[in-house]
Amino acid sequence: MPSRELLVVGLGTLGDDVPYIDEAPGDRPHFRVVVVAASAGGLNALAALLTGLPIDFPLPLAIVQHLDPNHVSLIAHILARRTKLPVKEAESDDILMPGVVYVAPPGWHMVIVPGGTIHLTHTAPVHFVRPSADELFESAARAFGPAIAVILSGTGIDGAAGATAVKALGGTVIAQDEATALFFGMPQAAIESGAVDFVLPVDDIAAQLVNLVGSSMS
Repeated sequence: MPSRELLVVGLGTLGDDVPYIDEAPGDRPHFRVVVVAASAGGLNALAALLTGLPIDFPLPLAIVQHLDPNHVSLIAHILARRTKLPVKEAESDDILMPGVVYVAPPGWHMVIVPGGTIHLTHTAPVHFVRPSADELFESAARAFGPAIAVILSGTGIDGAAGATAVKALGGTVIAQDEATALFFGMPQAAIESGAVDFVLPVDDIAAQLVNLVGSSMS
């Protein structure tokens, strides 16, 4: 079991084209974005996470939920009912804004490019899925340096390689624990990669995000 204490690998930097987050004090990483992955059993976990975030949460959140690409997704609408934060289905050329939740549309990879712009791509599935957590996590790490990655309930190994990329560039990785995950495959794969800093019950993840970014709960 990995340590639950934060391991700061490096601070990383980002250009002045994404200026909306103040520098954190001391040696705290300068987080710019939260990226989240979920699959089977993930909708309830996503709702629990977003329900716990305050309206003044200062980072954008980008979410990949594995869904059937042949059906219209209502996930953004469902999650919007459970959080104080604005939620939207991501579109190409969206610019990540603080406190906004972006959900990848089914059948499209969601990647983030330097400057904080979302691109949707229809390249090949990764680990048989599209959108892929690995694509999102790795692009966020390249674009932002220190990011926070969260792996929730799901089957398969999507997200493990992305978590490693986030960790390598100074980010922090959180995995849902086995007791609260309906399907533990994705969190377990991330934990076994050695990149996970915190293994937490789903109801504790929002508070940990707030702690990591120094957000006020008022």
